[in-house]
Amino acid sequence: MWWSNNEQRRHQKELIKTIIKRTKLSEKAAQPLANTPPSLCHSVPTSDTFSDGFARTRGVSLESQFSTENSINAYSQQDLFATSSMISQQFPAFSPFPGFSPYEVDIKTERQMFIDNIPTRKDSTISTFSAYQVPPQSASTVTQENWIQQELFERRESYIEEPVEFNFFDLPHAPLTPGHQLMIQVDECDQHLLNHFTENVLRLIFPILDVNQHGSARDLILPALESNKTYLHCCLSIAALHLKSTEGIQGEQIDNDIMRHRYATISELCEALNRDTDHAQILEATLGMIFFQCSVGRPHDALPDIPWHQHFQAATSLIHKLELPQLLVDSNHAQPPFNMTLAAWIDILGATMVGRPPAFADTYREKNIGHSTAGLAELMGCEDRIMFLISEIACLEALKANGMDEVHLCGHIKTLGDHISGTEHTAPQPASCFSNNGAFRPKQLSANITAVFRLAARIYLCSLVPDFDRQQASITNLVSALADAMAYIPGGESGFDHSVVWPLLVAGAVSTENSSFRMMLAERAMQMGEAAEFGSFGRVCEILNDVWQHNDEAAKRGERQGLHWRDAMKQRDWDFLLI
Repeated sequence: MWWSNNEQRRHQKELIKTIIKRTKLSEKAAQPLANTPPSLCHSVPTSDTFSDGFARTRGVSLESQFSTENSINAYSQQDLFATSSMISQQFPAFSPFPGFSPYEVDIKTERQMFIDNIPTRKDSTISTFSAYQVPPQSASTVTQENWIQQELFERRESYIEEPVEFNFFDLPHAPLTPGHQLMIQVDECDQHLLNHFTENVLRLIFPILDVNQHGSARDLILPALESNKTYLHCCLSIAALHLKSTEGIQGEQIDNDIMRHRYATISELCEALNRDTDHAQILEATLGMIFFQCSVGRPHDALPDIPWHQHFQAATSLIHKLELPQLLVDSNHAQPPFNMTLAAWIDILGATMVGRPPAFADTYREKNIGHSTAGLAELMGCEDRIMFLISEIACLEALKANGMDEVHLCGHIKTLGDHISGTEHTAPQPASCFSNNGAFRPKQLSANITAVFRLAARIYLCSLVPDFDRQQASITNLVSALADAMAYIPGGESGFDHSVVWPLLVAGAVSTENSSFRMMLAERAMQMGEAAEFGSFGRVCEILNDVWQHNDEAAKRGERQGLHWRDAMKQRDWDFLLI
């Protein structure tokens, strides 16, 4: 009852703080003074150990009693790697998606009465959405009161072994500050969609970004919801689509919610484009409409929508107006503009979807020659050099389609193959993303994702060879190597399978009937549960099943050329961005 009232909620929070402070002071007073320090081999981490780099404001009375020693020793490194779900159970403060720093969103709901189309009365109410999530209960879970101490007043990042680099990108919005209360205005009928987006969808969109820079996705998306009406409509339509997919909600109401906000987004975009103003906000919303679809929706959603590449044509025009390619080139020693980095990810992999060169291939080539970063590894996991080489392969495929002779084609294939090999010399070897003490290693995760993309890039390049045969030993070995490399990508419902959709598509499409790849994909999909059924991962699984059914039959007839995954998509009338 008190949670729905702002004043009563503040009063209850103060009561909780007072009780905690009194309890801790009593416990401290009751503890006997120690004459000797504890043995170092059995010491419990102090609050300094859990420092996240920010100045602490809480008093000594709020120090947590949470001990991690037994939790860390409970599993070996192999166990921690093999089952990421065990991490979230054993360490409530950590998961492969490190929790966002605590925040609340004030949602202003407006209700207006009309009589004969004349506004007569307008009521406004403000409710607060809390992003706190109760940690899963297990044998090592502390009591509810201690959990409040631990979760509400401490931000533990001790399970991240490597230093985290904040403010890597030039974000379109200023990061959220502790004292800032967001005011996201939605109609009352849409409040549940906003809540669903912030609770369940936001964490799905940029998992690698959040692993590398904790809270960055929140700092990126929530201010945009507040200041960009078009972006807000986009996110509400995505929330409705995700709600329909995950909760099994059917009927006209949920479809109307999806289409109402989808239409509102398109209308706002068209009006803004006609005015030729607010280019940054339009680009932000357009990229959201393209990319957010990759995280939600089931393969057989039949509601009308505009193809992603038509949206990207508009985004390309906006990117040129904002001069983002030049800003990216000029940012050799500065922060890459976030929206250009996101656009580059869509552009490079999207080019492989439609069989044409990336729109900004020259920019990526210049970045590659200059050995400067575009932030692709920090945003999505795969390092820039591999992504730039995929851009070059997409350009070569377009040249092949336009009639490049085989001699020149094979020469370019060999050159690009040598460049891919050159990236292997200095690349870290795939390894567990967890250290011996259970700490998560974001840089190792990026190295593992890069290794998977590198193998997929080589497979993609080999597929351009004249008379390509997926049953050749060199190809089956590459596919098997990619399947083996996937063992180093944390799986399960909270894993990172959605971050390697494109490599799975490229390798899976040329896998043979007895390939270890197919067993690997089936096992990982089973570990993911329902999460394997929506977003790009679910769509790729559907496409691969079609390809396998056709190509396995063709192989039995002795045919070397099989069905290409693009042709399988055309047969289904699908126009998805599978990244």
